[in-house]
Amino acid sequence: MGTEHSVADRSDIDQQEIRVLVENGEYWLRNRGDIAMMTVTIERLRERWPQARIGVLTHQPAVLQALLPEAEPICGPAWCWGSDNWLGQLSRTAGTRLLGPAALRWRAATDGPKDRLRALRSSARARRDHEPYAVAAVTDDAFPVEIPAAVTQASLVLALGGGYMTDVDRYQASRTLDLLERAHALGIPTAMVGQGMGPLRDPLLLRRATQVLPEADFIALRERRRGPELLTGFGVEPERVMITGDDAVEFGYRLRGARIGTDIGLCLRVADYSKVSAAAQTTLGGVVRNQAVELDAGVVPLIISEYASEDRLATLPLLAGAARSESPVGRGGTAHDVARQVARCRVLVTSAYHLAVFALSQGIPAVGITASEYYDDKFHGLAQMFGAGLRVVHLNDAELENNLGRAIREVWDDAPAVRDPLRQKAVEQIDASRAGLERVFRLVESGPVRRATV
Repeated sequence: MGTEHSVADRSDIDQQEIRVLVENGEYWLRNRGDIAMMTVTIERLRERWPQARIGVLTHQPAVLQALLPEAEPICGPAWCWGSDNWLGQLSRTAGTRLLGPAALRWRAATDGPKDRLRALRSSARARRDHEPYAVAAVTDDAFPVEIPAAVTQASLVLALGGGYMTDVDRYQASRTLDLLERAHALGIPTAMVGQGMGPLRDPLLLRRATQVLPEADFIALRERRRGPELLTGFGVEPERVMITGDDAVEFGYRLRGARIGTDIGLCLRVADYSKVSAAAQTTLGGVVRNQAVELDAGVVPLIISEYASEDRLATLPLLAGAARSESPVGRGGTAHDVARQVARCRVLVTSAYHLAVFALSQGIPAVGITASEYYDDKFHGLAQMFGAGLRVVHLNDAELENNLGRAIREVWDDAPAVRDPLRQKAVEQIDASRAGLERVFRLVESGPVRRATV
């Protein structure tokens, strides 16, 4: 049966008529930082509209139901909303209570062997091609870009935070821009929250961003380092833009500890967008282990991304020879589990952006390690938002060993003094983020709201 739409005044429509279509930026649900952002935003949407339908675009519907039972998976091949009759509601309940937890356990049990096989294949290709490293990358044709049919029945299209509006994530950036463009053409309110922008120089993405983003009703940025200038260049009106910080700040802040931690948290990611030489990895591991001995600290491996086991494969070898080390979370561990590990640390050394977000939000200083312009922007932008507590060290630094060791000692010594100021900055960003979402709510509540009937 076809779909018909009508427009009604806000007074004629209750919350059950509202459908929020969420573009989450990471359809495979293997990045705990992205999951943290999504968790906070879905909670806020549900607080405001308890009876609305909140659909999340995903390739992992059962896993989504396990992680976020408040959300409804929108997945292929149809990419449609599920039925709202009793049978559809029963199916979603069964997915949340039975299928979701089972899918999460199955994925945790099987990802390890599959990722080890991928790593062996990647290593073989690297040796064959004489590459210093090889990481499987998602190509533009891995998943055809298609606009989900669910958009036609949405009251709001909301693109969640992330660092995907950049050259290194061309596929996801294109997918999001296409979705926003379609929604605008249908007269549906569109918003982007918690966004990191750039580096962005790809001619196709620049052209598409210039075509689409000026029509977005609201854009909340997580940083002011690069995003505002880019949006101005795209022709976005300043009154539609707000700098709010990352939506995962509230997630980390909630799990702050009562006491200063005693350990050094460590995460290294080696990926196609974050290339790290073998020499830099060796130096990094040696410096962290030596500093842990000098400071009488344990080393805690922190795993934020399970995509191709990238954080595990790069981080765990660095602990070999450590005097004291903890175990990482299991593959089925949650974002809450990792944020609680962070709370037990006095400092972090991390190349994963969201671990730094978790730490700073809890009042814990960090050393951000980078080997690319992409991560330079992420960490320097985050440092500007918090004002203190984050030192950035480049892994290509000729004096890496000395400068990294000095940075770790300095943030270790600074930990008591920066604790309260960092938490105050977190509160300010939480308030700004909620104020930004209030503007999103008004896009729908100021009406008219689109009623969708099937």
